[in-house]
Amino acid sequence: MSNLVVMKFGGTSVGSAERMRIAAQLAAEQSRKQPVIVVVSAMSRITDLLLDTMRHAEAGDRGGMEANLAALRSRHEEACRQLLPQTRRGPVLAAIQGLIGEFERIVNGMAMLNERPARSVDEAVATGERLSALLLSESLNADGTPAVAVNAWDLVVTDAVFGNASPLMEPTREKASAALRPLLEQGLLPVVTGFNGSTADGRPTTLGRGGSDFSASILAAALDASELWIWTDVDGIMSADPRLVPDVVVLEEVTYAEAAELAYNGAKVLHPRTLAPLADKRIPVWSKNSFAPEKPGTRIVPAIAQATGARAVTSTAKVALVSLEPASAELSGVQVMARALDAIARADVEIMALSSSSYRQSFCFLVRAEELERTLQAVESGLALELAHGYVRPIHVDQDVGLLAVVGEGMQGKPGLAGRIFTAISREEVNIIAIAQGSNELTIAIVVRRDGLEKAVQAVHRECALGR
Repeated sequence: MSNLVVMKFGGTSVGSAERMRIAAQLAAEQSRKQPVIVVVSAMSRITDLLLDTMRHAEAGDRGGMEANLAALRSRHEEACRQLLPQTRRGPVLAAIQGLIGEFERIVNGMAMLNERPARSVDEAVATGERLSALLLSESLNADGTPAVAVNAWDLVVTDAVFGNASPLMEPTREKASAALRPLLEQGLLPVVTGFNGSTADGRPTTLGRGGSDFSASILAAALDASELWIWTDVDGIMSADPRLVPDVVVLEEVTYAEAAELAYNGAKVLHPRTLAPLADKRIPVWSKNSFAPEKPGTRIVPAIAQATGARAVTSTAKVALVSLEPASAELSGVQVMARALDAIARADVEIMALSSSSYRQSFCFLVRAEELERTLQAVESGLALELAHGYVRPIHVDQDVGLLAVVGEGMQGKPGLAGRIFTAISREEVNIIAIAQGSNELTIAIVVRRDGLEKAVQAVHRECALGR
């Protein structure tokens, strides 16, 4: 079905009855022009509520569990009443109660065990997406667009890495095609849960950070869609964070690589994993604003005709810099680095930047703040002997830092660009702590003091003439 479009709506785009109504209108309007499959996130903040409920369950806090369950019911029942005419509410309210009842059964089991098994967490946390799919599909039906809610665990086949599963594309292609194409041929609009899938033997899984966007790209690739539209609450991919820089522009077009680098380094765009299934099929992606659908958004493509230097600067303050140094030159710093990185990889932690010295053989790396504890546990375990005997100096952690990254396909081979960027930052009297740049020169990552991050971003944006 070569003209199929997959439309994914994020949490804020389905965060209330009004937002769901608009999402339904956008999907219905497009479905009159071409076949459409919708993928939905949970309503905004619902996933956090579900996870918090499971934490209360693990701790045996029945009061916290009950309060959260009441909030979960209230929000979805209220959305149902606002979305649907009274004549259609009864069966939908019963279905909401059924889904929340399934979630309650799982958390009660966690409370009895005083633990949260990863497999059970994956089954429970997808409740938010299942509730969204139910409400959005019923809103479409009520307005005259035949639709059906579909659970992605019947479509997306994954490995068994609970909490951060990866898709198995060939079986996913077979299952998704067998399940969704007949619905489209019947004139139905499938509304699919994002974020979740299941193993080949049927155990529920989730796809980790950015999982709902990832679900949409998996289905787009599996069904040979013509385009993927990602609906969010921003106008597209911008030249910088508009909260930090007043004169940002929305980029008309970026490459897969640029979008992935921007996302990896803190920009509020697609998670890097989202683009991976699309690359071989060269399926374009649109990043659009459901709050202002008339705006064109940003098109993400495999390549652009002419690359012209830096395209955008992104930043994040929620990072930590971890430094390691051998206590003696007799110990190979390369071996220390290799073992530390292996331990970090096994802990499923992403390193955002890495920098090393030559003579002292010390090195430092940047991780997300929420992954710091897991990182330290992994490194301390991997280097337990060296740390215990003093062969490696105590691990040093600096959380008073921020990361900015300058991204652009056209930066490769641009003489003097890096020097201009560093000079612009130094003019603001912001100290550069570490620098990292890959061999493809697509990104220059710079670590600075957190209190200088905003000034550094503004200086680089201005120096590279990225604004209006």
